[in-house]
Amino acid sequence: MGVGAGLSIFLYIVGLFILYVVIETAVRRGIDSSETSRMLKKMLEEQMDKEKKYRIIRTLNLFV
Repeated sequence: MGVGAGLSIFLYIVGLFILYVVIETAVRRGIDSSETSRMLKKMLEEQMDKEKKYRIIRTLNLFV
């Protein structure tokens, strides 16, 4: 195994890593900008608001 083969393997691995980063970033941006993602974020925010209101009401009832 000469220097040329080692360099080729190294460049191949670096190329695969760059390809992985590009695909991973594209998929993440695609998911973040999708309508389903927006809908799930909205539902999660509404659920968190309901829980926060419930905790406040429950805390106020403790003092009554």
